Amino acid sequence: MSPIVVPFHQDERLAPGSLPVTGQVVAPTLPDGDRWARLVRLWDAVADAVAGATAPTVVSGDCLVALGVLAGVQRAGVDPSVLWFDAHGDVHTLESSTSGYLGGLSLRLAMGAHPERVAGPLGLRPLAEDRVTLVDARDLDPAEADYLATARVRRATVDEVEVPPGPVVLHLDVDVIDSGDLPGLLFPVSGGPSRAAVLASVRRVLDTGRVAALSVACPWRPGDDPRRAELLSALT
Repeated sequence: MSPIVVPFHQDERLAPGSLPVTGQVVAPTLPDGDRWARLVRLWDAVADAVAGATAPTVVSGDCLVALGVLAGVQRAGVDPSVLWFDAHGDVHTLESSTSGYLGGLSLRLAMGAHPERVAGPLGLRPLAEDRVTLVDARDLDPAEADYLATARVRRATVDEVEVPPGPVVLHLDVDVIDSGDLPGLLFPVSGGPSRAAVLASVRRVLDTGRVAALSVACPWRPGDDPRRAELLSALT
């Protein structure tokens, strides 16, 4: 099955060619005004596309689209756990974020933060902390480290990932790959696993046959590095 392609970074349409992969494009017209309403409109369209597909791969410009992927799997009657591969924690709240970058809230929103902005309007059933495994996350802000120190979120390296029982949504932010192995990332982090190691880990998870959907976030700067197309080809 060809991937579902969501050519957005947050609520902004990406330039043509930013995601070097072909597939079913989900690009609804977003309402003017409130940013959260725009985002929920996008995620709702993603959720509908995912709910109508079998084990889809969704390629987008940032991690927030994973909220639509999760909601879509739930709309299809599946109650998944989540494996979240990322160099960052993505567990900020609006109050703890110092940058204001909404992508840094992605996983925390999936676990029910700010329900009036996301879970309620989107119809998303928040994940319990112990249904989440955060993979790598080597670059944490202090507030994220404090939260994870007491949260029931599981932690793992890419080599140690254990797939929980039942169906899973597998989310991969490509910046989990060492920045030296994938140049041009918006938020590069060194000291991480190689592209080969990440792909091998993802393949082990996919080979279990329990992945209800694969979400691939590509937060990178404009460019045409052939390694991007090669990576997406290997994932899709």
